[in-house]
Amino acid sequence: MKTFPLQIGTPDGICFDGEVERVVCRSITGDLAILAGHINFCTALGMGEAHIVLEDGTRRNAACIGGMITMMNGVCRLLATTWEWKENIDRERAQKAKERAEEKLSQSGISDKEYKVFSAKLQRALVRLSVQ
Repeated sequence: MKTFPLQIGTPDGICFDGEVERVVCRSITGDLAILAGHINFCTALGMGEAHIVLEDGTRRNAACIGGMITMMNGVCRLLATTWEWKENIDRERAQKAKERAEEKLSQSGISDKEYKVFSAKLQRALVRLSVQ
């Protein structure tokens, strides 16, 4: 299968720079897959599972929490707010974050702002826990 250059970066630095067959992630309008030869494209990313398929067919899974992805003139660049490879996810920490958020959301009398904050925290924890 054809490959294309992919660069994945976060505010902390470069997470990946190499050739891939495919990148799959969640945009703000749904899941998308980019392959070699894709038209020029730019969109915002949502929260969800993501993966890349390397030249040798190896799949690397990750949690992606927001950002932007572009495919311009055959080069794909993904700038994520948070990008965590499966092997770097602290599942115990994510489980505790999930439990804390669920506990806060179950309390009566929380403000709309608190509800939004804890809902987002719950969603981030669930994304991390869903990466297989």
